[in-house]
Amino acid sequence: MPHSLTAPKRNFRLPLLIAALLAVSACGDGGNPGGAMNFASAQEQSGVSVERRAYAVAVAKKMRAKRQRVWCVPFARNASGIEIRGNARTWWSKANGAYERGHTPKVGAVMAFSSSRKIPLGHVAVVSAVDSPRQIRIDHANWKRNQVSLNMVVMDVSPKNDWSQVRVMSQPNALGSVYPVSGFIFNGA
Repeated sequence: MPHSLTAPKRNFRLPLLIAALLAVSACGDGGNPGGAMNFASAQEQSGVSVERRAYAVAVAKKMRAKRQRVWCVPFARNASGIEIRGNARTWWSKANGAYERGHTPKVGAVMAFSSSRKIPLGHVAVVSAVDSPRQIRIDHANWKRNQVSLNMVVMDVSPKNDWSQVRVMSQPNALGSVYPVSGFIFNGA
C-alpha cells in the first residue's frame, strides 16, 4: 500500500479568522471575581484610586498565570468600582437608575461599547485619561485575547461629537474599525 510522506493541505485561514473574532467578541462576565500623562493625579481627582487600577491588573495577571480567561467585565468592575454583573452589552441598561450615565468621558468612567457584529457581547473599558475633546485613553481587558491593555488611544469619530462612534487604536499609529458606544457610566463613590 503506497504511503504519502506529505500531509494533506489544510485551510487554516477559517480557524484563524474565527479565533480572531472570538478574541474581540468575548466580553462576557466570565464568572470570575475579580501610562497616559498625569494618570495618577487625574484618577485621584476623579475619585478612582491608582490602587484600584493596580488591583485590576494584578487580578488579571493571577488569572493568566492560572491559565484562566481574562474578561473585560471583571477587569472593568475591579478597575472602576462599578458593581454591575452580566455581559458587557447589558451594562448601559443596568446602570440606568443605579449609576450616573452620560456622553462625555471622565477619568474613571466605564465606556460601554454597544453590541455589534464585531463585538456581539459588547465591551467595557475604563477611561484612564482625557487627552482632548475627541481623544481619550482606556484601560481594558480582552480586546486582545486574554490580555490587559493600558492607556490605549480611542478617538471619537461620531458626526455629532457625542462619543457614539469610536475608533480604538489596537496597534501603534493604526486606528481600527468604527465601534458603537452607548456612553459612559460614572462611579459617584
